[in-house]
Amino acid sequence: MNETTKTLYFVMVAVVVATLAVVIDPSKSTPDVFDDVGEPFFAEFTDPQAPRAIEVIDYDEATATATPLKVEFTDGKWVIPSHYGYPADAEERLATTAAALMELRKDRIVSDSVQDHARYAVVDPLDQGTASLAGRGKRVKILDGDGNALADFIVGDEVDGRRGYRYLRVPGQNRTYEVKTDADVSAQFQDWIETDLLKVSPFDLRRIQINRYTINERLGRIENRQQVLLTKSESKWQMQGREPDTDATGELTRALSDLRIVDVQPKPQGLSADLKARSGMQPTMANFRSLQGKGFFPNPYTGQILSNEGELLVESKDGLLYTLRFGEIARGGSEPSSDSEESEGEGERRYLMISVDFSEARAEKYEGDAEKGKELGDELSSRFAEWYYVISGADFAKLRPSRSDLS
Repeated sequence: MNETTKTLYFVMVAVVVATLAVVIDPSKSTPDVFDDVGEPFFAEFTDPQAPRAIEVIDYDEATATATPLKVEFTDGKWVIPSHYGYPADAEERLATTAAALMELRKDRIVSDSVQDHARYAVVDPLDQGTASLAGRGKRVKILDGDGNALADFIVGDEVDGRRGYRYLRVPGQNRTYEVKTDADVSAQFQDWIETDLLKVSPFDLRRIQINRYTINERLGRIENRQQVLLTKSESKWQMQGREPDTDATGELTRALSDLRIVDVQPKPQGLSADLKARSGMQPTMANFRSLQGKGFFPNPYTGQILSNEGELLVESKDGLLYTLRFGEIARGGSEPSSDSEESEGEGERRYLMISVDFSEARAEKYEGDAEKGKELGDELSSRFAEWYYVISGADFAKLRPSRSDLS
């Protein structure tokens, strides 16, 4: 037998063995003879500026629900269609994610078996053909301006003993890989938006008025009234002539500066237009139903809005007055809480309505920057007019300290 005949013989044997492997174990879509280790996952994805949308679908085993989030560039701005088109702060984050995905390589093959997908948590979260709720991963899809997929993959568990490595699978393929990646693709709404909601520093705060009360809707009256006033002079806070607890006031001012939203709902178009125009709210049934459904109760005669759980009035040195109104519990989800008894009950999310007003006299009083305050006030008024915000139960608790908490 000459060398050519030998070579052909061995090739034929390899093909037969590979074919038998597929026949015997049909779950193996790609026999090991075709080893793609070291190859890029998405070879044609070479421009980090090409993405114009990202879709992330996470899965919650506790509720057996897939949670989608989509961020896309439309009409010259980044928005989140899955959250009513709320403005996204996504350009830099998406470019960083894209650059990390372009470098993604197939480091090690761990399995070609469908039966192993749950083991590595790379089951497609949208897979209707799999009965098991366990082992579903996070599906990530990066799209260009024409809607074509630049990258599409399912991220699974972290690899035990290998920091920075995760299991990964391409949808429609059986093979699971072990991959080193720094790509941080979040499915959390709050990770894709402007994090500085009030745009105020603790050092800029000058006056905080806490109006604690509750609305008894059944009897139509205000109950449990308590008012606390904090004023700042020469870098020190005062509470009705004495110095409040430093740690408590520090937690309150940090909570205002670091306030983050976990969800949003749009206000009715007519209501948001009224608030933007600052001409007063029109007493329409649609406006009343919308506000009351979130725990806010307008007085049609005075224009005052009472809130289910009170309000917070905050003045800054640049002449801004923020009014934070705390409404009903927001249904449809909760923030994870720790196992400690102290955090029990902090998972209830709460509706928050914010308004802001600028006064040149206020800026003068506090020796602030009136021009800066007016510009920021116009920007925030326009933004706040459109949305009901949802905050975590933990933030809600920090923003409503009682007089005894501050003493």
